[in-house]
Amino acid sequence: MTIEKILDGTRLTVAIAGRLDTTTAPQLEAELKQSYDGTEKLVLDFAALEYLSSAGLRVLLAAQKVMNKQGEMVIRNVNETINEIFEVTGFVDILTIE
Repeated sequence: MTIEKILDGTRLTVAIAGRLDTTTAPQLEAELKQSYDGTEKLVLDFAALEYLSSAGLRVLLAAQKVMNKQGEMVIRNVNETINEIFEVTGFVDILTIE
């Protein structure tokens, strides 16, 4: 998995490529924890995300909880496979997916 962060004022865009699973979820969690201060809008770009496991879902839920307190979180460019995971798990009702 690769993570690319782009900070534009109080808006942070995080592009994730590859697999977000048990092995890589801690890496994303650590990157996000370092970046929350001062972030009012968190945009997660999933254009190159190929796989999402329950460990990845846990990181997204934790990020959503943090951002609910200080701003908003949006997930963009979700492919059909990842969107199906969000639908089956009920995350479509929790996350803002564009």
